[in-house]
Amino acid sequence: MADSVDSFFTRQLAIYSSYHRDGRNRATHFIGIPAIVFSILVPLALVSDSGISLAVLVGILAVLGWVALDRMIGIAMIAMIVPFVLIADWIARSHSSGTAWTVFAVFFVGGWAFQLLGHVWEGRRPALADNLFQAFIGPMFIMAEILMALGLKQELKAVIDGAPPAAA
Repeated sequence: MADSVDSFFTRQLAIYSSYHRDGRNRATHFIGIPAIVFSILVPLALVSDSGISLAVLVGILAVLGWVALDRMIGIAMIAMIVPFVLIADWIARSHSSGTAWTVFAVFFVGGWAFQLLGHVWEGRRPALADNLFQAFIGPMFIMAEILMALGLKQELKAVIDGAPPAAA
């Protein structure tokens, strides 16, 4: 498990941070990223076998990947992913598939609208436009910000605050 300041995750976080220097952009990501993550889980919840939905399986795989990158942040991501999976599964079980797809569309398009607005303010394209793996780092960036605000993961603060702006 990589928890050192020189880890692969830390380097990826520094890259992600370099695309997110503007405070307004960061703020839009606190809405946009969770909305997009949730939206993806909703149609996955429509696919179920033996009572376990694809949303549950994808959620577990995502958490395992996040934990592999950074133990504390990955474990903290459980606090986000579990309610999202539970709500997605509830929507899939209790409503029509049309309703589920509508929820997906609203949250997916709305989430991206927030993200893109932030990048207009930032004056540069999203990090995932240059490296698709950054889409996996985005949720961890938000959680890292939350944990740092709580006084944890302070070794990452210098990485996030000191990341030079990405080339436009």
